[in-house]
Amino acid sequence: MRALITGASSGIGRDIARVLSGMGYDLVLVARRKDRLEELKQTLKTKVEIISLDLSEAENCYALYEQTGEIDVLINNAGFGLFGDFLETDLEEELKMLRVNSQAMHILMKLYLSDFVKRDSGYILNVASAAGFMPGGPLLNTYYATKAYILNLSRGVSRELKKQKSRVVLSVLCPGPVQTEFEAVAGVDFASVGLKSETVARYAIRKLFRGKRVIVPGIIFKLGRLLTKILPDSVLLSAAYIIQAPRRRAVEGKRHA
Repeated sequence: MRALITGASSGIGRDIARVLSGMGYDLVLVARRKDRLEELKQTLKTKVEIISLDLSEAENCYALYEQTGEIDVLINNAGFGLFGDFLETDLEEELKMLRVNSQAMHILMKLYLSDFVKRDSGYILNVASAAGFMPGGPLLNTYYATKAYILNLSRGVSRELKKQKSRVVLSVLCPGPVQTEFEAVAGVDFASVGLKSETVARYAIRKLFRGKRVIVPGIIFKLGRLLTKILPDSVLLSAAYIIQAPRRRAVEGKRHA
């Protein structure tokens, strides 16, 4: 058994690697930071192949597929965020986020899913976010949009697989805030309400192998998903801004300290 994990150098990707290795899976670990992957490899018990790639380049996604051969589990976890007002955030960084969060996931899912369907077996987990359920995300606009893309594409394709009576499982993980390096990269702090990444990883893999199509860890965030179905979009957008605005002041304070 063999699993491919993108964004494996930290956070949820790193901890999913630990979970799958503990279950006996050989691993292909993908990230830009080779040193982090090497450190992780030393802690794992199964065979591990390390591939250092920047998935913001489409050609690297195709090259990854050609290089890895047959796998049984695909974890599309690579991604990052960028905090700030839309007119103030860097355009090139946003475009890179679109390529990493959405384009890379799309390419890899399509390529590997084609193989999985042909042999009628395999598991794919696309890592989205509870943000994907929201109508938008003031101060994290592009990030929310990429996660909505992942969520909606995953649900639509999963329905197609069900109609085709395929045994391939395509799931999407939608955690709330998780205690990872996301905050440092995005320039925001969610750690006070975040779940531990180890907890999310174990829950996600358990539900993936049970065939759960939309995976939401934590009772609080399950209730939050329910609220997104009930409350008007205007209320949800206002709430998102109110929650995130204090974090902007905290970030600005750090910049001027």
